[in-house]
Amino acid sequence: MALMCRQITGSAASCAGWVGIIVATATNDWVRTCDYTVATCVRMEELGSRGLWAECVISPALYHCVALNQILSLPAHVQTSRALMICACLLGLPAMLLVLMSMPCVRLQNDTSAIKLRRARIAGILFIIMAVLGIISTIWFPIGSHQEDNLMSFGFSLYAGWVGSALCLFGGALILCCFGIDPATLSRENSFYYSRQGGTATPLDPPANHAKSARV
Repeated sequence: MALMCRQITGSAASCAGWVGIIVATATNDWVRTCDYTVATCVRMEELGSRGLWAECVISPALYHCVALNQILSLPAHVQTSRALMICACLLGLPAMLLVLMSMPCVRLQNDTSAIKLRRARIAGILFIIMAVLGIISTIWFPIGSHQEDNLMSFGFSLYAGWVGSALCLFGGALILCCFGIDPATLSRENSFYYSRQGGTATPLDPPANHAKSARV
C-alpha cells in the first residue's frame, strides 16, 4: 500500500510539473525590464515583459506585444531556451504514458513485472531529463536578458518553469525509487502460506524441480 501511494504521488507530482513547464513555455512573462522604477516605467510606457515568443510593453492603458518571428536574428539564449522547453514539453507525453502503463492496476497483454519495471524506470529518467532541460532554460534566459537589458524582476512564467522543473525532478526521483527493486522478487521473498496442522505462517518453499524428478 505504501509503495502504491509513493507511485501515485510521484506520478501526480510529475504530471503537475509537466503542466507547469507547458505554462511557462506558452506564456511570455518570463522577465520584466526597466531602466527606472516601476512607477516611472509604467508612466513612461517603458516597462517591458519578455518571453520566449514575444516582447510586450506594459502600461495602465496599454498592453502591446510584438512577436519574435525573426528566428535567425534572435539572441542565443532565446533560441536555446525555446528548443529546450519545447523538448521538455514533448518528452512529457511519452513519460506520462509509460508511468501510467507501469501501474499495477493497468493490465496489458503479455504484461510482466519486468516489463512494468522497465517502463517505470524509463518514465522516471524522462521526467528527470525534463527537469534538467527546464532548469537550464529558466536559469539561462534571465542571465542572457540581464546582459542585454536592465533586468528588473522575474515574471510568473519563470516561476512556473521553476516550480514545474522541481516537481518533475521530485516525481521522477520518486518513481525511480519506487521501482528500484523488482516487485516480483519482493513478493516472492515475503510470501507465506498457512499450515493447517501447526496454525502458523511459514515461508513459501521454492518449487521442486519436476523435470529432474521425472528423469529419476
